[in-house]
Parts: sequence; C-alpha cells; structure tokens
Amino acid sequence: MKIKVLGTEAACGTSTSNGSNFGSTTAVRLVNTGATDRLVSIETSANALIGTFTLKANTSEVVSKDASDEIFAANAEVKGVGVAIQG
Repeated sequence: MKIKVLGTEAACGTSTSNGSNFGSTTAVRLVNTGATDRLVSIETSANALIGTFTLKANTSEVVSKDASDEIFAANAEVKGVGVAIQG
C-alpha cells in the first residue's frame, strides 16, 4: 500500500476533549513510538465513541474514518498524520 502524506505528523491528544480529525482526512497513519501497547479511540465530532483498538508498541497502522471523526490515544507516544491511500 502506498500513502500520500497530507499534513504534518503530530502527537495524538490523550482524551476525548482533545482528539483530532487530522485535517478532515478520511485516513490516518498512526505510529506508536513507545515500548508499551497503547489504546487508540475513534469518536464522532460530538464525542460519541465509535470504537477502540490497541496499537502495539513500535508499530504503525492506517485507519479509515469519516472526515469529521476524531482520534485520540492513551499516550502522546502515539503520533498521527492524515494520508491518502494510493493504488
């Protein structure tokens, strides 16, 4: 899978009140730079929880979401950037 970076990577917020929609992108590349597994949460812009998953230590994932959905993590070691998925 190829990705096109659409912004600047930044630490994820760590609570429901400071999640990010990563520039209203519909895909976000997340990387856990720490040595501990971290919980990642995705919620609507109204702070209604959609779901959670564990991002293993020292790994990355690309998450699909609606443009207005927000992501936050249990620790700022999780960083994210909006991306476009390319064929």
